[in-house]
Amino acid sequence: MDALRPIPEPDPPPLYLPFEAGPWRMAMGLMARPLGALIEIDRDYGEHMAERRRLLAERHGEVFAARPGSDAARRAVLDLLARHLPEHHPGWFARAGTTLRNHLTGECWDLASPAFDPLEIAGRLVQEDLCLIEPGATGPLLAAALLCFPSRWSLAAKLGRPLAEIHDPVPFYAGRLATPVDRFMAELKPGRLVERFNWSIHDDPALFQVSGHGVSAPNATVTAENAGEKLWLRVERQTLSRLSGLETILFTIKTYRRALAEVAAAPPIARRLASAVRALPEETIQYKSLAGYRPALLAFLDARAAAD
Repeated sequence: MDALRPIPEPDPPPLYLPFEAGPWRMAMGLMARPLGALIEIDRDYGEHMAERRRLLAERHGEVFAARPGSDAARRAVLDLLARHLPEHHPGWFARAGTTLRNHLTGECWDLASPAFDPLEIAGRLVQEDLCLIEPGATGPLLAAALLCFPSRWSLAAKLGRPLAEIHDPVPFYAGRLATPVDRFMAELKPGRLVERFNWSIHDDPALFQVSGHGVSAPNATVTAENAGEKLWLRVERQTLSRLSGLETILFTIKTYRRALAEVAAAPPIARRLASAVRALPEETIQYKSLAGYRPALLAFLDARAAAD
């Protein structure tokens, strides 16, 4: 890139609102997307990448893990991103031979360097967490991951386990989603990219959260008056695609956080979110740790909704 050419500033992060009013239902919610939509870069890039560097330096064993035999897949992820980023985000990434320059951070990466695992280099380039899912004897399993922003789960506790077992704590997953998910993983064709979203309301804005599911104790610090500042909508944009020439699936997770006050600024959105929260089964409320501040959350949303 010409040194005199200014580096474009990324757009603000999108406000994804993947919740709906009306009856609750559990579904995969997959949407086909073009391959160019694999990676999203936004104005939070600098903050996110600084946090990733800190976690990799201070808590490496908690955010990176790989099973033996996943070497080719980990290499394939870096090769994929080394092609994808300069092609789809040329304002921020440029490649010359085995060198990839990140203009957003000023970093220059030797893609052939043995100093870092290829999956770790890949994770130092993008805001997405990168998980590798491979076929196993009892279903697809988590074979490797660069996971800096978990939403209340531990990589060490899940590595090598089948997806059905990983999701065992999730209410209704075993009966409603385990079989369709395993079947989808087996049938996903190369050249396809699918997207889905998860959402939750957290009382902690931290990106790195390895615990916190199933908390039911009342949270007296959250009230109807301050819920807008104390609570956060946390959305995960997830994609799945099969790595070329391999049986491995790349599962990406991009995390977005917005203060509840910003999310519910428009009364129709506040009304829609309140309806979605009310429709959650009790088991899901407990699992998502909403019980301790659900009354304050709903009171806040109802007040915003009534401002029409």
